[in-house]
Amino acid sequence: MNGERPRYLVVGRLKKAHGLQGECTVFPLTDEPSQVFAPGASVWIMDMAGEVMAGPAIVERSRSHHRKWLLAFEGHTSREAVEPWRGHFLGVPADRLQPPGEGEVYVHELEGFAVVDENGDALGLVSGVYDLPSGLMIEVQGPKREVLVPFRKEFVTKVDRPARRLTVQLPDGL
Repeated sequence: MNGERPRYLVVGRLKKAHGLQGECTVFPLTDEPSQVFAPGASVWIMDMAGEVMAGPAIVERSRSHHRKWLLAFEGHTSREAVEPWRGHFLGVPADRLQPPGEGEVYVHELEGFAVVDENGDALGLVSGVYDLPSGLMIEVQGPKREVLVPFRKEFVTKVDRPARRLTVQLPDGL
């Protein structure tokens, strides 16, 4: 160990307490919630700035519940024990997660990616990432202006993580 703090990646958002026995409703932000939230797994409570507030919290039990997950943590057996975590995030050390596959990227890595069109012509750089009700949007800072592009397969046609480049097919008018 080199003395550096581990880097944590957000894997879920704590929504609210569920029931009276200390369960929390969690919206998963990972493709592998059954592994990340498995009983015995350690997670850390993080704030909006990405700072660790508490942990490790050990998952005692977990189950899928509609599009969310219900988690209970060892030593937190009442609604009052977990209610202060509402609105915060769950994180795990980055080295515990599967690295992104080909054509995939962590959302936090997108800022600074080059954006090119289907012909390879430079359009700009990703200068912001926004999680809107309509979905993830990337802000592309071009030579004359910035545009918001939905981060969806029909618009972002290729992700080259090693080269830090996105190929996009912009809708008419952009």
